[in-house]
Amino acid sequence: MDDKKHAKFQGRLVFVGFGSVGQGTLPLILRHIDMPRDRVSIITADERGRKEAEQYGIKFVINPLKRDNYQKILEPLLGRGDFLLNLSVDVSSAVLIEYCLQRGVFYLDTCIEPWHGMYTDGSLPPGKRSNYGLREEVLEFRKKYPTGATVVLTHGANPGLISHWVKQGMVNIARDVWGDVKIPKTKEEWGRLAMKLGIKVIHCAERDTQVAEPRKQRFEFANTWSVDGFVSEGRQPSELGWGTHEKHFPADGHRHDFGCGSAIYLGRPGVSVKVRSWTPSEGPYHGFMITHGESISIADYLTVRDDGRVIYRPTCHYAYHPCDDAVLSNHEMGGKNWIAQSKYRILMDEIFEGVDELGALLMGHSKGAYWFGSRLSIQQARKLAPYNNATSLQVAAGVLGAVVWAMENPDAGIVEPDELDYRRVLDIADPYLGEIIGEYSDWTPLKERGWLFEEDVDKADPWQFKNFRVI
Repeated sequence: MDDKKHAKFQGRLVFVGFGSVGQGTLPLILRHIDMPRDRVSIITADERGRKEAEQYGIKFVINPLKRDNYQKILEPLLGRGDFLLNLSVDVSSAVLIEYCLQRGVFYLDTCIEPWHGMYTDGSLPPGKRSNYGLREEVLEFRKKYPTGATVVLTHGANPGLISHWVKQGMVNIARDVWGDVKIPKTKEEWGRLAMKLGIKVIHCAERDTQVAEPRKQRFEFANTWSVDGFVSEGRQPSELGWGTHEKHFPADGHRHDFGCGSAIYLGRPGVSVKVRSWTPSEGPYHGFMITHGESISIADYLTVRDDGRVIYRPTCHYAYHPCDDAVLSNHEMGGKNWIAQSKYRILMDEIFEGVDELGALLMGHSKGAYWFGSRLSIQQARKLAPYNNATSLQVAAGVLGAVVWAMENPDAGIVEPDELDYRRVLDIADPYLGEIIGEYSDWTPLKERGWLFEEDVDKADPWQFKNFRVI
């Protein structure tokens, strides 16, 4: 692997949280960012990752951030020109973001997290427990802090790289359909390109086939990345960007009465909602429609308005088939009415085969469906970087790309993945993503439907959400 330095950084860099993604990201940061190791430190909630940190001589401190102590803990570690890399769970992203904005500190996270307990607070209405609500809360800071040190929201693999794959996928389709194409530079231009191409639906389509030994045990939640993160987001309301072509509003669907209006939510946890999707290796599959930031931000970014009226927006959502052990873990958790297992296991060294195939599936255009993204095997991941499996390395590559972009663009203020230079981020991330694949398909969610039982589908428009949802 090329050890090229992508950026030189003079400040201090603090990891908050050091689970599987943090452990996988650290070697990439040290490999590609020119900075002394004694200026990197880790603040985390438990012992996970201590051995990996000590391997690189990185300061490792167990001191969980809470509402009443985060300022005291961070004050001696972060000042103007430093970088907070937030890879934690159960720590409020909004609080850390404002802390950084007030002090001129760079910031990046992979999802917008609340304080512990908010996701499962039954006294809050589902709309307030949604990613839509968390995103709107953070974007409000743009009014109070219109300029300042760069704060990158929700940038790992998905959300993160998926936004750049959407853009590259659109460019590829446009070139195949029209020949040469002018690369859009603004939000408006990207939205117009999506509308002109006729893209109706965008999936973050992911199939994880990694297998470990021993297999999942009874009363254990096994997964290839953060179990805490997966369980938390899986129990949030299922969310999707809601397209202008949609004719059948879900019976359990709800609109928000605040914010940008790009998304809706269902009155069910994401791990209980399944949708039909497609990836090149797997073909058709059923995935969980778990809420993710990209479902909302991509739909919002590609929205086209005419005199304030929305005239185009694609439907956008996650379609996630995790590793088989995680599927079984979800099934077991569902049987306990979404009370999570007491024992967690992140599958890492025990994985012996499998790939994570993750990309953007763009549908409804003149060529049908087009998938663009990463196919990364466990064998490739282990050759490319230590302390990673295929899933964590895709996330770590996205983090690295966005960290470098932030260092190169230090005064961007608050930005989402869709607002970064997609080619620059991908150029940095691609060496860690295995095979980069673009593939067309004639698949639709109506393919081979109704042969066994009659189904209620919209045959006039295969790209209706009604046809994707598994009932």
